[in-house]
Amino acid sequence: MRSATLAVAIVLAGSTLLAAGGCTTAYYGAMEQLGQHKRDILKSRIESGREEQQAAQEQFKTTYQRFKEVAGHDGGDLEAIHDRLNAEYERSEARAQDVRDRIASIEQVSSDLFAEWQSEIDSMQNASLKSQSSRSLRDTKAKYTKLIGAMKKAEGKMPPVLTAFRDQVLFLKHNLNARAIASLSGSLGEIEGDVDALIRDIDASIRESESFLATLEAEN
Repeated sequence: MRSATLAVAIVLAGSTLLAAGGCTTAYYGAMEQLGQHKRDILKSRIESGREEQQAAQEQFKTTYQRFKEVAGHDGGDLEAIHDRLNAEYERSEARAQDVRDRIASIEQVSSDLFAEWQSEIDSMQNASLKSQSSRSLRDTKAKYTKLIGAMKKAEGKMPPVLTAFRDQVLFLKHNLNARAIASLSGSLGEIEGDVDALIRDIDASIRESESFLATLEAEN
């Protein structure tokens, strides 16, 4: 029980350190004692990143749907409508931050993994084995570059959508009347394209995550 509790504490502390760019050496050392090396940590981070992207995707869909529902609203408590939309916007913003944090964590671990990998290759004496390891590193880095590019592309589509959501929420706050509700209908068309693009890019990023995870599994 004590060892399990310690393992959980190390993982949680390590997540904070990695995301914050803190001292990771002690964390890596502690994780290795638990049988988890940098490759295992990277795999875990990418799996979590995939899940957080999926959660963000669903939340953005939900928020947009709430705006669509409100656009067709007729009567009722406008302040309550504003509060509901604001809550959905804030949930979307929180999900976007989770994705940003996970990307930063993935980049930290991958950088450390590849640096360690290269250092180990440099220390090898057998030319044939060294060449094979170098080729494996290049291939993995190429696939990782494609993955992180897809993740960042999807994350980059989030701020414009969040800004649009926020603008609508603030406009409604400043104009709690039927005219403000009606204005949502005209604005939704502009937001819809950005939301659709975001959803597509998240789908593409998730596929890249699954492809890279399969690569890591094959190399074990």
